[in-house]
Amino acid sequence: MAYIDGFVIPVATTNRDAYQAHEAKWWPHFRDLGAQSIVVGWGDDVPPGKQTDFLRAVDLKADETVVLCWMIWPDKSTRDAAYKQMEALASEDPTGFMDMPFDGKRMIFGGFTPILMEGV
Repeated sequence: MAYIDGFVIPVATTNRDAYQAHEAKWWPHFRDLGAQSIVVGWGDDVPPGKQTDFLRAVDLKADETVVLCWMIWPDKSTRDAAYKQMEALASEDPTGFMDMPFDGKRMIFGGFTPILMEGV
């Protein structure tokens, strides 16, 4: 059964190109380890909510934009194995996977078992 990783990330608006390059650099590694697809969306219509919202979830600053992304995996075990391999690869890369062009402490993320997937 498919498995989904979801992320909501605060990115400095001026770092859009650097963030896009970061995702483009690392996507082939995830793909080669089994990820089936990635979607990265740059927020352009992310309104404040009355009780909670994406903005508060990542403690968004005035000079930042919310990014929503997800990766689809064939199953959770493939995803788990891939992350272990990515940790090893990241430690070997001098530019570092963890050298992220955003504040990773305010990123929210999680893994999800789909209960409905259409048109994927």
